[in-house]
Order: sequence, then structure tokens, then C-alpha cells
Amino acid sequence: MTSRILIRGATIVTMNEDEEVFGPGDLLIEDDAIRSIAPEITVQEEKVTIIPGEGKVAIPGLINTHNHAAMSLFRSYADDLPLRDWLENKIFPAEAKLTGNDVYWGTSLALLEMLRGGTTTFVDMYYHMDEVARACLESGVRAVLSHGIVGINSLLGHKTFQGATNFARKWNNEGNGRIKAILGPHAPYTCPPEFLKKVLKKTEQFNTTFHIHLAESRQEMQDSLDKYQKTPVGLMQEIGLFERAVLAAHCVHLTEEDIDILVSREVGISHNPGSNLKLGSGIAPLTELLNRNARLGLGTDGAASNNNLDMFEEIRLASLLQKGYREDPTLISANEALGMATRGGARALGMEYIGVLKEGAKADLALLDFQKPHLQPHADPVAHIVYSASAGDVETVIVDGKILVEKGVCQTLDEEKILFEAARSAERLRH
Repeated sequence: MTSRILIRGATIVTMNEDEEVFGPGDLLIEDDAIRSIAPEITVQEEKVTIIPGEGKVAIPGLINTHNHAAMSLFRSYADDLPLRDWLENKIFPAEAKLTGNDVYWGTSLALLEMLRGGTTTFVDMYYHMDEVARACLESGVRAVLSHGIVGINSLLGHKTFQGATNFARKWNNEGNGRIKAILGPHAPYTCPPEFLKKVLKKTEQFNTTFHIHLAESRQEMQDSLDKYQKTPVGLMQEIGLFERAVLAAHCVHLTEEDIDILVSREVGISHNPGSNLKLGSGIAPLTELLNRNARLGLGTDGAASNNNLDMFEEIRLASLLQKGYREDPTLISANEALGMATRGGARALGMEYIGVLKEGAKADLALLDFQKPHLQPHADPVAHIVYSASAGDVETVIVDGKILVEKGVCQTLDEEKILFEAARSAERLRH
């Protein structure tokens, strides 16, 4: 039996190639896809779920292209530290205590935050990934998941690679195709060249995408040059990683040659301005990447280095940082910033059936309540979304044609239980 949802009388920010803003108008969803967008759609109302859209703005669901969801348990646990110190002396020891149960509740906490903030798709790399996938399946979110692979010694490399490939085979395309399972070599400094070459060799017949941290810090750049006489991007090119589809997180420290490689190889890039600022990693060359039409999306990174999963904050930072840093207010327009969090993120992931509101696209979207003082007067809705809105303005979230958040309340997750269990896990891990 076909399920139908009609959003009636909303302003519709399509984020299509022409960046059309439509409305007030109607948007009809049938099953998991958008059936029609028109000034007025006539339906038999007894067979349709009607969502009043007056005073609301519909946008494509936001796409968070880089996260470690269960690290919500480490929010505000290790702040104001350099990246390597943060990782090696605080995060890695705490992660060694993680159980699958911890990861399930930490992921559930992150999903609750993301869904209520209008994020409908996210990319994750972590451990105990069966528990991550289980939480995603229950929540109804769309997810691209990778089990982290670390190859700093042969035993750990073998264990994490086997775990990653087993996970990918088990979970890919589960949940009506909402869950994509890929491989996640952590970074060039935790996956040496010879190890990565073996991973590539072993996965020649395994059609998969890779998710990797790349060129995040100045120290990583210098270490790579000292050890291999190659930048991290150049090293991955030499190894052959970019012969596959790759999503590279961060890409802060890039040479002109690096940018050439990333663009020509069609590497997806996740720009994470909040995390990069907090960890003192630097400011990515966003303007140059956009000018070269790079496959560019936005991500929050984990809540341990952000410290929230509010994609509206990342959208605003992506625009304002470049304007201030380059002393040019014309850089990164509101449409470009929102585009990175929607259509751009979909392109970075090779999932161009999301990130846009148009007939035939997947029905992943969010409704924002614009009847608030900070979103008035109703002038340019895209500018309001980028420069004024926040996660708290999201009222309704739909993924795959199913209402997951209604009137600000998540319909698929038990908020009270998640808050209790996540707090209990976090308390144990801190001691």
C-alpha cells in the first residue's frame, strides 16, 4: 500500500542546480520518494498525511559527511589540546575501554541530536560498528558506515581489516538501502603505505568506497614529507588509493598539486571547520576547492572535537571563516554554504539521489519553523538558514519518506532512556 505525505503551503528551498526557492507551495511524497512539487496539489485527504507548511521552510535533509558518532560520550572530556596529544593521551586510552554497549548508546545519543537538528544522512567511522548499524536501523536515519582500520602493527592491522570487511559485507544496503557500509583506513599516519597497498590488493574484487582522514594537521604534512618525501595526498596518489572512490576528511593542508590530484581523481572531501578550529588544525583552502568544482561536503567530526553535531553551525562557519580569513565578504555565498551541506555532500558521497528537493529524489528533508524572532522578517530564506538558523529551529524531519521527527520530538528513539544510558557509559569511561 502506497504511503503519502503532503506538505502544504511551505517555502521550498530546492537546492537544485538552479538553486530555486519555490513557494508557498506543496510537496507530495509517495513511499520513499518525492512525487511532485507544485503551487497546489490536489489529493484525497483521507488517504494522505497532511503537514501544514505555513510559516515553514522545507530544505533537503542535511548531510554530515564526517563523524564518529559514539564519541558523543567524550563530549567535553578532552578539550583545548593539540590533535596528537588529544588523540594519543586522552582519546585512544578512553576508547580502549569502549564496549559494544557503550558504542550503541553513544551512537544513539548522536542520532538523537542529529535527527532533531535536520541531519538525515551521516558518515561514520568507528569501532563496534554492528552496534552503530543497529542504532541507525532503529532510528531510520540514512548512514554511510565504516569500521576503522589501523595498520600500525601486523596483528592490529589484520584484526581491524577483517572486522571492516566482515562488517561491510554484512550491512551494505540494509534498511531498504539506507545503510551503506564501506571501508575506513583511519589515516596515512596509522596506516603505513605497505599496509594500505595490501588492503587495496585484498579488496580488488570488493567493490567498495574508502573513508580516510587526510591532510588534517601541519604536523601530519611535515611528518609525511620527512618520511616519504610526499604530501599525504601525494602519498595516497602514489599508493593507488584514489583509483577507488574515496571520501577524504579534513584536507586542511594542501598544495596546489594536492588540489589538482583531489579534483582530477574526483575525491570526495569533507570540510570540518568547527573541529579544525577547535583542534587548532588550521583553515582549509575552501575557496580554491570550490573554484575548482571539487566534490565538497561539510561535516561536524565527532562531538569530542566540536563539541556538537549542529550542521547549521558548520554551514555558517564554512562561509564566515573564508570571508574573515581572506578579508573578502563576497566569498562563499549563502547558497554555496548551504549547497555544501546538501547537494555537495551528496556529490561527495556519490549519492546524488539525496541532497535536493525535486521529483524522483529520495524523500529526505527537514521543515524549519520560521515564525521566530531571529528568522524575521521573512526576506531571503537561504540567507536566514545560513546566517541565522540553528538546529533548534527544525520542527519536522523525514527520511526515506518516513516522519522521524515531529514537532521537534524524535518518533523512533527513546530520548529519556538514551540520555540515561549514555550518561552511565560516559561516567564509566571517564574513570
